[in-house]
Amino acid sequence: MGRSFEKRKHKMFARWSKMAKGFTKMGKEIAIAVKAGGPQPDANPRLRMAMQNAKAINMPKDRIEAAIKRASEKSSANFEEVVYEGYGPYGVAILIECATDNPIRTVANIRMYLTRAEGTLGTSGSLSFVFDRKGVFRVSAEGRNIEELELELIDHGMDEIEEDENELVIYTPFNDIGGMQKALEEKGIAVISAEKQRIPTSFKELTEEQEEEVNKLIEQIEEDDDVQAVYSNIK
Repeated sequence: MGRSFEKRKHKMFARWSKMAKGFTKMGKEIAIAVKAGGPQPDANPRLRMAMQNAKAINMPKDRIEAAIKRASEKSSANFEEVVYEGYGPYGVAILIECATDNPIRTVANIRMYLTRAEGTLGTSGSLSFVFDRKGVFRVSAEGRNIEELELELIDHGMDEIEEDENELVIYTPFNDIGGMQKALEEKGIAVISAEKQRIPTSFKELTEEQEEEVNKLIEQIEEDDDVQAVYSNIK
C-alpha cells in the first residue's frame, strides 16, 4: 500500500510540475505578445493566439489576466526570443526555442546540456535545412466536412489539413499564420490551439536505446526555465 501511495504521489507531482511549467511558458508568451502589440486582445492577434493556447492547457482566467496586467507594467521583465541550434548524440538535430531575460545565462545552460551529452551547439541558421517553420491550428472536427473546409481555407495559406481524433489540424507556412488566424476568426471557427512549430524535413533513425538517451537530453533541456520548446528530427 505504501508503494502504491508513493507511486500515485509521484504521478501527481509529475502532472503538477508539467502543468506549472506549461503555465510559466504561456505567461512568457503572453508577456512577449503584450510588449510587442499591447494589452488589448482585439488589436493584438499574437496575444489572442497566446490566450487561446493558455486556455487549451487549462490556465485559469485570472492567471491569464494577471499575466497581461503584469506585462503591461513598465517595470516588468523584457523577454527576448532566442533560438539555439545544435546536435545531440548520434547526430540528432536539436532546435531549442527560448524566452529569456538573460541570454548569457541561457546560452551557457544550453551549451552545458549539449556538451555533457556529447553534443555540440551550432551557429544560427545551421539547421535551417532540417526544419520547416509552420503554423499549426487545431479546430474541432465536430460537424465539419474536411473537404469543404480545405476549399474554404486554401486561399488563406493552408497547405495541408488532416484529422486527428476529434480535431482537424491545419498547417500553414510560417508567413501565413496571421492570415489563417484572421480567416478562421472571420468564419467563426473556434480555434482550440494555434502554434508555431518546427517540422523536420529529414529524420535520424536510432535504436531504442539511442532514442532513450536522446530523449533524456531533450527532457533535461525542456526543464530549463528559459526554454519554451524543443524540436528534434528523431524518426
